[in-house]
Amino acid sequence: MPIPRFPLSLRWRLVVGIVLPLLVAITLGMTAVIATMEQRAEQRMQEDMELVARAIQLPVGYSLEREREGSVRQALESVFQLDQVYGAYVYNAHGEQLAHVGPGRPQQEPEAIRDIGAEEQETGQYEQMEGRDVYSHYVALTDETTGQIIGWLQVTRRASDFVEYMQVIQRQMIGAVGIGTLVVMALVLFGYHRAVGRHIESLVGTMGRVRRGERDARAGAAGPREVLTLAQALNEMLDSIEQAEKEISERRLTQLDLEERLRHSEKLAAIGRLAAGIAHELGAPLSVVDGRARRVLREGDLSDKQQANLEDIRAEVQRMSHIVRQLLDFGRTSASDRKTLHGGNLARSSVEQVSELSSERGIAIETEGELPGPRLHADPIRIEQALVNLLRNAVQAADSRVRITWTLEGDRVRFDVDDDGDGISEKDRSRLFEPFFTTKSVGEGTGLGLSVVHGIANEHYGEIEVDANDWGGARFTLYLPAGAEGAETADSSAGGSADETEDGQQQPVPGTASAREGVVSKA
Repeated sequence: MPIPRFPLSLRWRLVVGIVLPLLVAITLGMTAVIATMEQRAEQRMQEDMELVARAIQLPVGYSLEREREGSVRQALESVFQLDQVYGAYVYNAHGEQLAHVGPGRPQQEPEAIRDIGAEEQETGQYEQMEGRDVYSHYVALTDETTGQIIGWLQVTRRASDFVEYMQVIQRQMIGAVGIGTLVVMALVLFGYHRAVGRHIESLVGTMGRVRRGERDARAGAAGPREVLTLAQALNEMLDSIEQAEKEISERRLTQLDLEERLRHSEKLAAIGRLAAGIAHELGAPLSVVDGRARRVLREGDLSDKQQANLEDIRAEVQRMSHIVRQLLDFGRTSASDRKTLHGGNLARSSVEQVSELSSERGIAIETEGELPGPRLHADPIRIEQALVNLLRNAVQAADSRVRITWTLEGDRVRFDVDDDGDGISEKDRSRLFEPFFTTKSVGEGTGLGLSVVHGIANEHYGEIEVDANDWGGARFTLYLPAGAEGAETADSSAGGSADETEDGQQQPVPGTASAREGVVSKA
């Protein structure tokens, strides 16, 4: 729902929701108090008039009994000196006025006075006297001897005195309510600021800092429980946003990396198709050249120089044929004949294939791992080709020795090929697996061997990594997924000389040793 354009703040909601109802309650209470005070004040005024009338009742009655008009008037004048008394009047038994003091004259008829005396000897009532509202109190004057009524005493007081008195009280009460309201509002506002307001302002300040870019800003843990709950919720929300942004950033980087890998894979695929096409085109001419050279060599009338030249031609043709085979290997996209293999047997077979090269260069090849080794499901020709390429590179780079190690690591079979050569620089490691990139001298390599290894690893959902080893040379690590029984090794009765195929057949592997041969051996 839309937010109101001018919403009330919390402090004014407190004022409207607490102070105003409190003010209404106080006003109603004060109204009831004022009404009670009015009743009591009126009763007090009537009692005052009653006391005044009784105070002069005896002297006025005594003087009236002895017909001393001067004494009667003197007694009335003594009462009139009081501010509360408006007028005093004396009547005989027939209701006729005998004396009075004060500015007004009663408007009561003698019959009305007699009627008052017939009902009771003392009474009070409101009357009109010359257009003015007054309160009159009547007291009977009696004979001391017989107790008969000989007259009446009337003492009056203005009703306006009562009204003015109540107006003063009302003004005082209104002033007290107003001052009390201001005090309550000030206390509520001050209490709100101390208890809630400053903490909410802190929360708003934190939100402002976040809006300005301070993404690590967090609300402080201070204030009442409700504010602490809001602060905790705000901090959790900011943490969630920060975590979500990190995840989005990581996903973006992962996506960019995947896109880069995809572009690289597409480039390699294109290069592979080109290489395969070139290899097929070169294969036939090279076969013709090699065949013609062999045919000429079979003729017996050649000089030594001619035979040497033909042998050089055949050697270069063989070198070109090797390059063509590498191009064809690089152009292959998938392994087609996968079987259940043993890693140790594959490693020993690969060592046998590079033994001639290692002997020529005087490089000792060490093997380390159990036989027949952990199981894996792969294309034996492609995996052996990958290991041969790694061993060949290691022999060409080593000074004196090369080592191949195999082991089961989790759900993967790991092959490590180490050499004691000069190693590979950091700047070259990122390009090692690119096609046609090589660190060897001219004539030593084509730059396709490691690219083929990389492609074979990808075909089998594995990985190839390069790092430095303890000898100071390079270490190439090939990871391949283990088979369903990768943690198991063949029984010693198998002799370690064969790998099982998927249908239980055994396939001989050249160059293998007996099962569980020594941990370290040399080829």
